[in-house]
Parts: sequence; structure tokens; C-alpha cells
Amino acid sequence: MKIAIFSDTHMSHWEIKVPDADLLIFAGDMTHCRTDQEVTDFNQFLGSLQHRYKVVVAGNHDHKLTDDPEKAKSLLSEAIYLQDEAVVIEGIIIYGSPWNPLFNDYACDAFALPRGQVLKKKWDMIPFDIDILVTHTPPSGIFDRNGPVSHGCTDLAAAVFARKPRYHIFGHIHNRHGAVKHGETWYINANVQGKGGILRSPIVLEYETGDILELEKQEG
Repeated sequence: MKIAIFSDTHMSHWEIKVPDADLLIFAGDMTHCRTDQEVTDFNQFLGSLQHRYKVVVAGNHDHKLTDDPEKAKSLLSEAIYLQDEAVVIEGIIIYGSPWNPLFNDYACDAFALPRGQVLKKKWDMIPFDIDILVTHTPPSGIFDRNGPVSHGCTDLAAAVFARKPRYHIFGHIHNRHGAVKHGETWYINANVQGKGGILRSPIVLEYETGDILELEKQEG
């Protein structure tokens, strides 16, 4: 199965050239923290894509999805919206969770929780028999640095290490991007926000072989 992976469009989704694939996975931050209409516009964008399956997880900018998961699913009718739940697609178990550590005083704080036990309880909900984990936040130590500061979650890193999914997909930190394998798990930061207004293309993953292709950057 071929999978197209991206995140952090922040309302630039119509400018993204999404490659053909069997499955699309979006790892959060479709909006700018503002209106239902922004979510509706993203849903229309999803509807314009021909991927057989589409999976979406929210991020810290997606405030309009926080209050009611069922409303979020209705707003994102063109995809499978995951909030602390799993879906099985052609035998592949995908679990999605939008939570993230409180970032800073200037960031949008949708799905943001204090580090420690409160956030750990969310990661404890992740099943042990999953193939793909999709979060918005990175784990600690992997594609999580913004300048000298590491913003990843230590408890999430521990949860991924314990569960050993085949792939952990996330975004959130714009100046970190790429894929690396540690142990049995590929870690993929697939955000599209490059420097100077340049938008990165989604990452394409061949699920069975683990081959990962980063497409050429596109002009923003």
C-alpha cells in the first residue's frame, strides 16, 4: 500500500500537490485557530482528492475540533477523523491522537495538556497491537527541536518504544522534517512548512517495504 503523509498546512492546503496513493494521512494543523469555515474548506480540499482512504488527526491549531469529537467527524466527512481511536484499513491498524504538550505562551493550545500524568494518560490509551501511530506532536528527541529547545514528549517516546508500531507519523515542529528508523519503528515528521514560504511536498511511503520518498519542494 502506498501512503501520502503530510501535516501543518495552516490553510495552505490548496497549494499542496498531494501525490497519488492508496491512503492519505494528515497529522494535524489544518487551520489557523479560527472558524468552522476553515475546517469546512479543508474538508472540501479532502473531497477533491482521489485517494481511496483518508485519515485525519487534529493539531494544536485546530480549535474548532476540540469540543465534540462527533461534530469534528461531521465537519470532516471526507475523511476518517481519529481522536484517541483506531481504524483498520486493509488489515493495517492505524491509531490517531491529537494531544500535545503545552507549547509556549504564543502558540494555539488546542488539545494541549500539561506534561506528566495528565498527558501520559492519553498515551496510555494507545493499543499495543497497532501498525501506524499518528500524533501531532513528536516524541522527545526525534525531529522535535525548535532552535535549542526540544518540544517533544518524553512520555510519548516511552509509549512508542513500548508498543513498537511499524510507523509513527507526526508534524508540529516546522523546521524539522524527514524520516528515521530507531529499532523497529520508522519516525516520520511530515510537516509541509519550509523556510521562506517554500512548501514541502507530502512524503510518500510504501507501507510493505518501508521505502520512503520525499518529493521535491514546491513553491509556496
